[in-house]
Amino acid sequence: METDGTYESRDTKGGGVPRPGGPPGGPSGDGRTPARPAPRAGAPIDPPAAGAVPAPAPPVTPPLPARAPAAPPRPLRAPGARPPAADWLDAPRPEAGPGIWRFRHVPPPPATTRRLSPVTVVGMLVPVAVGLLIWSAFRRGTLPYMWAVLKTLTPGDWWYSLGTTPRDWHGQAAHAVFGGAVFVGLVCAVAAVGSWGRIVRFYLDRFSPPVRAAVAAGGALITLTFVWPEFFGLGWDPLPVATPVLSLAALVAGGYDALSSPFLVYPLYAAVTALVVLPFARVGAWLPLLRARRAAAAPPTAPAPAPDTARSRWPELREAGAHHAADLLAGELLTGRMNDVDCARVQRLWHEAGRDPARRAAVNDTLLREGAAAAAHPSGARDLPGRRATHDLLLGQVRVGRYAPAERTPDAYHGAGLALDPGLLGTSLLAVGPSGAGKTRHLVAPVVETLTLQALTGACSVVAVGPAAAPLGPDEAYDVVVRLGDPASRYDLDLYAGATDPDEAAAFLAEGLVGDMEGVETRRAATVLAQLIGPHRAAYGGFPTVPVLRELLEARPETLRALLDLLPEDRHPAMRRELDSRIRQTGTVTDVGPLLADRLAALDRPVFAAFFGGGRETRPFSLRAVAQHPMRVRITLPGGGHEEAARLLNRLLLAQFQSVTRDRPGRGHFACLVLDDAAGALTAGTVRGLQRLRPQNAGVLLALRTLAEVPEPLHGPLLAGVGCRMAFAGLPTWDGRAFAEAWGTERVETTETAHHTVFADQPMTRAFHALRKLVTGKAVTTEAVTVREVERQRWSASDLAHAVPPGHAVLSLTHVRGGHTPPLLVELHD
Repeated sequence: METDGTYESRDTKGGGVPRPGGPPGGPSGDGRTPARPAPRAGAPIDPPAAGAVPAPAPPVTPPLPARAPAAPPRPLRAPGARPPAADWLDAPRPEAGPGIWRFRHVPPPPATTRRLSPVTVVGMLVPVAVGLLIWSAFRRGTLPYMWAVLKTLTPGDWWYSLGTTPRDWHGQAAHAVFGGAVFVGLVCAVAAVGSWGRIVRFYLDRFSPPVRAAVAAGGALITLTFVWPEFFGLGWDPLPVATPVLSLAALVAGGYDALSSPFLVYPLYAAVTALVVLPFARVGAWLPLLRARRAAAAPPTAPAPAPDTARSRWPELREAGAHHAADLLAGELLTGRMNDVDCARVQRLWHEAGRDPARRAAVNDTLLREGAAAAAHPSGARDLPGRRATHDLLLGQVRVGRYAPAERTPDAYHGAGLALDPGLLGTSLLAVGPSGAGKTRHLVAPVVETLTLQALTGACSVVAVGPAAAPLGPDEAYDVVVRLGDPASRYDLDLYAGATDPDEAAAFLAEGLVGDMEGVETRRAATVLAQLIGPHRAAYGGFPTVPVLRELLEARPETLRALLDLLPEDRHPAMRRELDSRIRQTGTVTDVGPLLADRLAALDRPVFAAFFGGGRETRPFSLRAVAQHPMRVRITLPGGGHEEAARLLNRLLLAQFQSVTRDRPGRGHFACLVLDDAAGALTAGTVRGLQRLRPQNAGVLLALRTLAEVPEPLHGPLLAGVGCRMAFAGLPTWDGRAFAEAWGTERVETTETAHHTVFADQPMTRAFHALRKLVTGKAVTTEAVTVREVERQRWSASDLAHAVPPGHAVLSLTHVRGGHTPPLLVELHD
């Protein structure tokens, strides 16, 4: 795993996130997806009229192979070492802000003062000067009323009358003690007023602990030379620190004779030295450094057995009484027969059971019977053929980069890993950047890979749409691969997404055909389509294929009357009324039928003759299955000279996805549509539908080369409808302007400094100013500083176009629960 960030995982060799040896194979054991059975034959229908194309078989959800009970192969490792999956499962994942890679994330330390104000330094020096003046006045005896305090606190027979001249040694000792107290109090007051502690810590925090301790020890040694100069062979007078302590001991003991005892003097010397050194020990953090050294020098102890609270011991199952199942899973995990996909799938299975005793009992029986393979994906796969990105399936995160330590980046995000998860993708993500900026390599491919992995745990379904050359993983990583325009494709795409309501099918079909055309109402186009596909379904038992639908849109009234004759009046009065209305509109000025037929001609080409219900060998795939099952689907768009067909299919798939995920029952798993090239896919209707995906536990990822691929009136609604916005390096200025307006402004504090020339009125002052200008070469000025709050754009259009380095992007995130981040500079990596 990459660990180039400052506050993230300490794992530098990629061993933190397990990469198992591969999924179990299918029934054949070769690791490839087993061959699926042939499609079932559709029910017979009435023969069509002359010249009509037979209706295709109704779309069905592609059946998935039976689950393979085999367990993944045991990985090779050193004897006695824990498997990577166990270490991965027990790794800490502290709470963090949205978009932060939480696997072994280390939160940054509290922010410290980065710059010391000159006023603070002056505030430290001024008390020192004042303290020296006070001490000098005290030494000379000119400080008023000071000796009155001493005479008040001591017996009167120690002094001569009308003064504090000592009569005997008692007065001399009292003078020494009082002078030491004044000195210590003055030093403490100067240190408190001058903020010595904060200033010293500010400079010492820049050093490592050993250097900090050494600097503090040097300061303590210098201070001791002033306390015990005779010990170091120096000739200056000592500071009044030790003498007052000895004088106080003599006063308490009744004379200086007591100081001749080494049992009293040496402890006093040690106490004075300890009191002098104590502040330096605290500032230098000597005790924590000593503890760290002792811990490092201690012999390594055997690792303690994992407590029952560790995730690898499955504490949630044990709390519910499923001890046998927990022991079985812990054993398979520690023997290497369980990977991260299995752990995430079992945990999800247990959480879905909730607190229902019946469901928990059923889950417990399944775990005891199947172990790590319990509730495996219907395809039998328990891992992908190969992984390129770094994933944490326990949280559903994939790491795609790190936050750059820029000026606009908050301290909590400095150097942290950048991760995406379904909670963020549920608000939809728009990525804009020129070709070669890395949208597919750094963003789309990792997201598709993590969604396919999470689909194996039952947590989501994914539909990846893009050209054949897009690096979105091998075909073995998907359950269904639809290669439109490729005769070798095993699956067809249902043009109507398994809809049974003609109005619903006509709505998203109209979005795909004419949703991008200005001046054409999608509602009218949907009405025309519904007036044709509804009667056709009533007459022939199925929706029309592309050639038939084109013929119906181009048909004359007499051709449509032939279809009308196939609808009995007693059985289909509504359909006859719809078709009558269509016959009356045919050939009028407001008829949009020919326009729809012209657009549909892009799909009525020989290369698509076997698709969209026109073939007999391939099975139609309905996008509605994605909303019902955790499936992995790859749809390859046609290339070459079929760019218009690819754009039309993009629009159609997006409209179908929004339709099939609307009001779906359960909403158990997350559904995501990934458009690697969303050029031409966005219409006014689909942009409005983006906001409705969030409550349906669904989202889309849209990648664009430029916002110019979207109609200009939709720029604002599009950026407002998606929750996550990403601007890659190389963005043009006009695209940057749209992002800058979407990200808005922030209030910042600015400081303005103005210099004004001073004009003197007095002759002597003017002479001094002239002399100063002659010496310095500058006129005498005054400095005016203005501090105010202003609003500025978080990222301006110019910054987005020219200040984003290659390999970087500016990203803002919004979580489905409401958390969000400002636009931050991120560094992307493979």
